[in-house]
Amino acid sequence: MSQARKPMLTRQEALDFLLAACRPLADVEAVDTLQANGRVLAADQVSTLTVPAHDNTQMDGYAVRAADCASGAAVLKVSQRIPAGHVGTALEPGTAARIFTGALIPEGADAVVMQEQCEAAGDSVTVRHAPQAGEWVRRAGEDIMQGSVILTAGTRLRSQELGLAASVGLATLPVLRKLRVAVFFTGDELAMPGEPLAPGAIYNSNRFTLRALLENLGCEIADFGIVPDTLDATRAVLRKAAQDADLIITSGGVSVGEEDHVKPAVEAEGRLDMWQIGIKPGKPLAFGEVRRAASSESGDAFFIGLPGNPVSSFVTFLLLVRPFLLKLQGAAVQAALSFPLRADFDWKGDRRNEFLRVKVNGAGGLDLFGNQGSGVLTSTVWGDGLVDNPAGQPVRAGDIVRFTPFTELLY
Repeated sequence: MSQARKPMLTRQEALDFLLAACRPLADVEAVDTLQANGRVLAADQVSTLTVPAHDNTQMDGYAVRAADCASGAAVLKVSQRIPAGHVGTALEPGTAARIFTGALIPEGADAVVMQEQCEAAGDSVTVRHAPQAGEWVRRAGEDIMQGSVILTAGTRLRSQELGLAASVGLATLPVLRKLRVAVFFTGDELAMPGEPLAPGAIYNSNRFTLRALLENLGCEIADFGIVPDTLDATRAVLRKAAQDADLIITSGGVSVGEEDHVKPAVEAEGRLDMWQIGIKPGKPLAFGEVRRAASSESGDAFFIGLPGNPVSSFVTFLLLVRPFLLKLQGAAVQAALSFPLRADFDWKGDRRNEFLRVKVNGAGGLDLFGNQGSGVLTSTVWGDGLVDNPAGQPVRAGDIVRFTPFTELLY
């Protein structure tokens, strides 16, 4: 059966194939925790500390014995003042300690009354609240226990994880090296912004979109720019890119026309599978590998050829390339969060699984961008995300549809 007559793959089938073929990175390096944002953790991290190490106060106020304040109007002598970073003495019955957020709870105290519920006068305080034991007290170890795993291998480190690592004193973290991705673009019709447009020429928007998507995912990018539309030039840049890149990505040029040289170039320099995927936008996808020089010990470079239409390229990257990249980086791959929301539009549906550009409106429903064409980049800027509409499924206003925000797909 010819390639063109093979049944189209579902998105899940294509994704399963990509993830099964993936060989995650194994090279590990230690980086300063301050420089680890966006990196992928290579090993579990275990805390050597208990956090907090001791009971401390959540509030500015007075440390007391709860039993001494049961009346709701207790007058207590203020026996000491305990700022954060200082250790007080044992609290005697019938006394209170002026205490400040983060300071250690003195021995004998079992509650903190916030200062707004107290009236100080001279060396005494009137406590106009009957606290329960443990009120406004952070217990030792309530956040982290010594010996517990605080971060697991495969975690993509964000601000939250870096703060957590720092809270237990981790000055460096073991991470997988950055993924090296090469990109290039073929087409004599392509021009760069700032250059005059010749008749029939277009500006190369895919270069800017693709680079930004890769930067969002923390990749090192080797950009070979616009490559002359010849077989020899395409083969030459593939050989050069494969020497250092873990993955080569192109957009367009993988058809079978006389001026489409990427497909025969990749087949000459490695192997290539051409897929028709039952999604819209984004039907064509090429996947394969490009041989490295015989002296290389790191295996072949992966190759992905994206569709040329800008929205098709963008959506296909989000749905298929992003999870492949994450696994290649050694990150744990999880399905993007999606939410059931009300469609405030009608749509006739299509024989393919559609990904419609939509915007959340003020009533909590979804509005549809009027032109869902694969070349309409304004839809990706206007929209908040995608509706995953199953093949053959019409949408009527009021239907509940599955919405994935772009924030779940871009990073």
